[in-house]
This record gives sequence, structure tokens and C-alpha cells, in this order.
Amino acid sequence: MDALAGLLDGPRAKGAFVLRMVMAPPWSVRIDDRAPLCLMCVTDGEAWIVPGTGAPILLRPGDIVIVRGPEPYTVAHAADAPPTAVVGPGGHCATLSGEPLAESMSLGVRTWGNAPDGATTVLVGTYQLSGEVSRRLLDALPGLLHLPADVWRCPLMPFLAEEVSRDEPGQSVILDRVLDLMLVTAVRAWFARPGAAAPAWYRAMGDPVVGRTLRLMEDDPARPWTVVSLADEAGVSRAALARRFTELVGEPPMAYLTGRRLAHAADLLRQSDATVESVARRVGYSSAFALSAAFKRVRGVSPQEHRGRG
Repeated sequence: MDALAGLLDGPRAKGAFVLRMVMAPPWSVRIDDRAPLCLMCVTDGEAWIVPGTGAPILLRPGDIVIVRGPEPYTVAHAADAPPTAVVGPGGHCATLSGEPLAESMSLGVRTWGNAPDGATTVLVGTYQLSGEVSRRLLDALPGLLHLPADVWRCPLMPFLAEEVSRDEPGQSVILDRVLDLMLVTAVRAWFARPGAAAPAWYRAMGDPVVGRTLRLMEDDPARPWTVVSLADEAGVSRAALARRFTELVGEPPMAYLTGRRLAHAADLLRQSDATVESVARRVGYSSAFALSAAFKRVRGVSPQEHRGRG
């Protein structure tokens, strides 16, 4: 497994909020759901996305945008259109005065909007809980990621458009997995762009020494690695590996490995009821005490406190 594969192995939607929004102008919806991540794809017409900070972006058919939470943003027919509806946590939609809109704007199975024949259709997929997307992935992304159709061509978009309005057994599981795949595909395309501001570790994957070292860590993060054992596997001296790795990745090998292990532990603590002891051993620590000490030192909270905040 390479470092990118390890990063993208994290998304696990569970009952994601997925719908098709069909709108006719004028319309403007403020998204204030505090969700960690949301994907939006335009299949027909155009829509503006207006972040809390930064310039508005026009979305055309085939475009995808990924928005990191929890900051609110607006989706509208025009960049300056004032919001007339607000989407809160759990996908609950209401007018600015608080009047529910779920029933009045329902257009069928997982379809919502102000006109059944509206010119604009947007597919929306939202990860509702922070544990569904690893912090490591979120930290690698900008606040708003936009891929135009000519940069990102994904056969999953028409598949999602077809599946979103079906109401069959197991449909929610299908939508969750398609959402995961679309996120992985989009992030990969984002990092692959010419001149992309990819993380240092991603750029370092092309180095024959550091790239191999990163793959070793990703393949078996629980192994009791040392700089010496990593250097032996990479075929260089300890000093050469430490210098090259720090130069390209921005931190020493063992610091990177600690971050990787703790990120994995953080996800396991949120996504399962495994004991701290079992999580510790899965990520390379000899005991719950050792993991707790590292977790507290690096993240500022204990593993149990981290789990409780999920």
C-alpha cells in the first residue's frame, strides 16, 4: 500500500445524507450542518457555491466540489442571492424563520427542491460524523476543492444520479459506497493535477528511497520500526535516510510514523468499541498506557477523551 492508498482507505460513510436537489431560480440555500465533508456534483444547469471566505465558484455540469466543514457556505442560482433556506445538522431544512421545509419541498425518494422540472440538478453527498472521514484526509484537503468536468471525468457520477432516487433493499449501503468511491477518485484527481499543492509526503512518493520507506510504514505501521531497520530495508545508511526523509517530508521518519499510528488509532477509537489496549496493539504500541501517553502528548487529549468527543 502506498501513502495515498493509506490516506484514502479511511472514508467509511454510514447512512450518509445523499440526495438530488432540483431547483428553479430564484433559489439560495445556506448549508450550516456542521458536517466534516460534503461532495456536490452538478448534473444539469449551473449553481454557485459561496464559501464563508474566498471567492464564489460557478459549478457547471460534470463539476464536483468538496467542502470541508464545519464552516457554513451557500449554494445558489446566483453568487449574490440571499439565502431563503437553511440546512442544519442531520440534513434538516427550514426557512430562515424556522419553518420546516422537508415536506413542502419533497419531490420523491431522496429528491428535494422547489420545482420538479427545475433547470438545475445537484447531487449532494454528506459525511455526517467526523469519524467517517479520517482527520488525516481532512487535513490534506483545502477548505473547498473544485474539479471542473474537463479535469475530473468520473463514471460514478451518472451511476449515483441513477441510484439516488431508487428505493430498494440495501440502497443506503450502495449510496454510502458510491460516495466513498467518488471521494477517493476526486481526491486522487486533485493531487494529480499539474502544479497541485499536494502534501509533502505525497510528492515524496516519487523518491526511490523515501517512497519505499513511506510504503513500508503504510503496509505495516504496527511493526516495531526504527530508523535503522527502515534504512536497511531502503538500502541506505541511517543518516542518509533521516536526512533525505526530513528534507522531502518535512519531519523525521519516526515523527511521521508516530503521526500515522496515532491517526489510525484515532479513527479506530471513533469507529469501533475496541478497548484502548487492543487499539494500542493494532497500531504498534505495547500497551494502552504507551498509546495514551503518546496520544496525550501529540493530540492533547487521552484516547478516551477523544472517543467521547466523537
